[in-house]
Amino acid sequence: MKFHESITVFKFPWEQVAQGIWQRYPNPESTHVLSEDTVVRKVVGNCLHSKRLLTKTNRLPKWGERFINSRNVNVIEESIVNPEKKELSTYTRNVGLTKVMTVVEKVTYRPSSENSQWTVVERQAWIDSKIFGFGYAIQKFGLERYKKNIQKASSGFLYALNRLFPAPDSAVDPTQSHHMTLEERKQRLKDAARETAKRAKELAQEKAGPIYAACEGVRS
Repeated sequence: MKFHESITVFKFPWEQVAQGIWQRYPNPESTHVLSEDTVVRKVVGNCLHSKRLLTKTNRLPKWGERFINSRNVNVIEESIVNPEKKELSTYTRNVGLTKVMTVVEKVTYRPSSENSQWTVVERQAWIDSKIFGFGYAIQKFGLERYKKNIQKASSGFLYALNRLFPAPDSAVDPTQSHHMTLEERKQRLKDAARETAKRAKELAQEKAGPIYAACEGVRS
């Protein structure tokens, strides 16, 4: 089994992140997400519990076609929102193709201890395969793909947050936004992500904060 964890910082308040998580699809980085459906939603105590079913697709490497006939996989996402503690946790696992590879992910969103207007995102993932003779190779492949996917997931979520809660000084004339192409939107998002990473690095070097130092390196 392979284990991976990482920390990311969104420069949005926790309240906005907790709202935006339900509206993060679609975005330019989530074309692999085909559908999303809420199966259960209820309040237990003061917490909101939700269960959603997502259908995703991923391009397979040539060797993967010998193990997998379908390129679509169903994923269960369970979440708990605790507004009193300002904590949102999601638990995700695939319910299809489990004999080939399983990916279990836990993501926790909390206000940053350094800046109350920022949100810290902590990710943990466990990747396993039971295919005899190929398990290690499949786990390694799954880990590398997961790393790439979380970068896209973070960029896509950031795109959604900027769309839902645009900064006053970055407002765009609505008559012009209609003509912006998808590629231009994606480039703008990538530029914003690079700038965020640059500023986070400067802050980490200045304050030597362990949380933001972790943003620059991923432990696997």
